[in-house]
Amino acid sequence: QVQLVESGGGLVQAGGSLRLSCAASGRTFVSYALGWFRQAPGKEREFVAAVSLSGGSTGYADSVKGRFTISRDNAKNTLYLQMNSLKPEDTAVYYCAAGQGRYYSGSYASNYDYWGQGTQVTVSS
Repeated sequence: QVQLVESGGGLVQAGGSLRLSCAASGRTFVSYALGWFRQAPGKEREFVAAVSLSGGSTGYADSVKGRFTISRDNAKNTLYLQMNSLKPEDTAVYYCAAGQGRYYSGSYASNYDYWGQGTQVTVSS
């Protein structure tokens, strides 16, 4: 089992940047495929980005491609999401997630077994 704790959210103006972090407990961090999802008020949770066990494979939602970068540091048990050129429509609670027993979990929430509590990102226009 792994516990996930997000940080780094906040209020930023449109065009600005934020870096989210997700710290994981446990010594088996390297065995989990990881991802970021978000949920805006009144909307369903949606996929943002995913990364494979080694970090060598990544995937992004079309809405964030070219602006967001997902990465992981297995030595630090930490997942990151670098968010640049932020837009008001990026406003949401951002969640990190871990999928056990998979090389890459992709965009399906059902492929993830553990979730963090979320961190709020608000982008003002």
